Amino acid sequence: MNLSGRESRVESRAPKPGVRVANSCHVSRFTFHASAFTLVELLLVLALLVIITSLVAPAMSNFIRARAVDSEARRLFALMHAGQSRAVSEGLPMMLWVDEKQAAYGLTAETPPSGGDPKAENLTLDENVQIAVLNAGATALTTFQNLPAIRFLADGTIDENSPQTLRLADAKGNALWLVEARNHMGYEIRDTDK
Repeated sequence: MNLSGRESRVESRAPKPGVRVANSCHVSRFTFHASAFTLVELLLVLALLVIITSLVAPAMSNFIRARAVDSEARRLFALMHAGQSRAVSEGLPMMLWVDEKQAAYGLTAETPPSGGDPKAENLTLDENVQIAVLNAGATALTTFQNLPAIRFLADGTIDENSPQTLRLADAKGNALWLVEARNHMGYEIRDTDK
């Protein structure tokens, strides 16, 4: 047996004289404290978050209210297109009625079948949005069950006595208008009534 081979392997693992070897399992306290946050730092960050939130919250609520008006205008606009398409496809006049007091609107056939209109739609406005029917003309408005209504004729046009303008607004004054197009073929969403 050759002992010199074993001795050389053992000697290579031993530290050289004058070299200090640190224990690999020991964690320095300095390293541990350098990576942690103090309570004061955490409190400062929380205080900054509270201040920023209090400054941003009012602006965000105004943005959300304005989005409610925009969303409601687009939903009403889509229902107008559905009513116009349905009038043309079924060959019957369709009525898009507006109930300002109940904050609701809907679409139904002008003369529904005996069991009622199975495709009728009744929608409620967002709680932050109000609707108003405006008519610049001197003629009497088209009505459906004593409510102002837009009448879509079977050829796709709008009855001349239908309301010319619908106004959607919130309590903060954000408003959009749905104004009848000059060719009487539909409505446009505008940010002014002109």
